[in-house]
Amino acid sequence: MTNPLFTRIFKLNIFIMALTGVAQMPIFKRYYIADIPGLGWLNDFYLTNKIHYIFGTVLLFMTLYLLTVFALGGKQYFKLTSSGMLRAVLYLIVIATGALRVVKNLHSVTFDPFTVMVIDWTHLGFAMLLGVAAMFAFFKGRKPYLEGLPGFRR
Repeated sequence: MTNPLFTRIFKLNIFIMALTGVAQMPIFKRYYIADIPGLGWLNDFYLTNKIHYIFGTVLLFMTLYLLTVFALGGKQYFKLTSSGMLRAVLYLIVIATGALRVVKNLHSVTFDPFTVMVIDWTHLGFAMLLGVAAMFAFFKGRKPYLEGLPGFRR
């Protein structure tokens, strides 16, 4: 369905999204990781926010590409595994809450503080659940998203 270059770009994109997402919290400065030479940029909220937005756009386009390919012909040949379905749903929720966070940050949009908190915590929580699901799939034998791929174990 996709080539190895697409997969590598997707994994790199997810890594950068996770890194810049965590960097928007003051964790790297608090634990002196930003003091390591070359990692000082992780302490700059506005820079990490812009990088997160850029790679979020890349993730959105890559996801839409995969959905289009799957909808136009992939579902005839491939079926999602249970692990793939779980991770796909988690990606959908993370992308949707990320889009709500972008809307929340627009100058002309105002949400009440409780709604902002729910959006932020939901985005963070489901991103962490996605990471846990990805690690679980990795350590249980790299289960693919699709059953039709070579190397799928039952």
